[in-house]
Amino acid sequence: MRWQTRIRTLVALAAVVVLPGTIAEAAPGDTGVVAEHSAVAANGKLSVCGLRLCNSSGRPVQLRGMSTHGLQWYAHCVTDGSLDALAGDWRADVLRLSMYIQEGGYETDPRRFTDLVDRFIEEATQRGMYAIVDWHMLSPGDPHYNLSLARTFFTEIVGRHRGKDNVLYEIANEPSGVSWSRIRSYAEEIIPVIRAQDRDAVVLVGTRGWSSLGVSEGGDEREIIANPVRAENIMYTFHFYAASHRDYYLDTLARAAQRLPVFVTEFGTQTYTGDGGNDFAMAGRYLDLMAQQKISWVNWNFSDDHRSGAVFQEGTCSAGGPWTGPGPLKPAGVWVREHIRAG
Repeated sequence: MRWQTRIRTLVALAAVVVLPGTIAEAAPGDTGVVAEHSAVAANGKLSVCGLRLCNSSGRPVQLRGMSTHGLQWYAHCVTDGSLDALAGDWRADVLRLSMYIQEGGYETDPRRFTDLVDRFIEEATQRGMYAIVDWHMLSPGDPHYNLSLARTFFTEIVGRHRGKDNVLYEIANEPSGVSWSRIRSYAEEIIPVIRAQDRDAVVLVGTRGWSSLGVSEGGDEREIIANPVRAENIMYTFHFYAASHRDYYLDTLARAAQRLPVFVTEFGTQTYTGDGGNDFAMAGRYLDLMAQQKISWVNWNFSDDHRSGAVFQEGTCSAGGPWTGPGPLKPAGVWVREHIRAG
């Protein structure tokens, strides 16, 4: 978004697609067991088939879940209790790990942040959730600015997790102020770094105009259709904030879903600042479209920040919960939890 923004065993999680008789057992050395009905146990390794995200049997799936806030500020919201609640009570399929590069993030202490992301991937894995590793570049908006850092980070983090079925890589959060061709060239530099160690991982590519498919900077999906990233098993990201991004953005997403594989890796029910009043009606229209088109989505954000887009009431994280049920949630949290649980 455009502002600064581990129970070791868990049962009865929800799957996007439940495959009868699917049971996942812990591998030697694992500290947890993937629950019988978790998303990962049911769907296995994901891939892009045509325009959709598909499970290991080639059937389209729709993941629904939450994004952390910036780990440099809100890692204390990502705890045993909160993740147990996200996987069990919320029944989320996916956790997006939002690691900023600037703004006190990765560039200040690469070892700390690499290890933090590594730990949270393991936590998501133990709970049967998919994990999106979010290279949260924001300002500056040219992804090439952090190219060297990205090479280093993805080389290590993919190397650590290449044997897992549940990790997706989002290589540029919200590019801005640069052409689509510039973003595309960055993607074609970084994707081979990932493919060198995990040839089958799904890679999520940010789009122009803060991942608006270009709309926020006067473009649209046609520039990507005309000049797609030269790589397989990728999806393009779209972000929206319902109180700001209305019919024109919704129509763009609807058109794009007919021509491109799209993953909504960030959205809110408020304005693009992640604050202000909630437009649940407009957000509902987006969710209806995404359900129809099997577009996976992740909501911003799983923290207790003071803004209306943070799902927990202020002070929840510092107090160590409570985490379950609607009680500790702001209105947006109540709404998104209900929609994740609805499946």
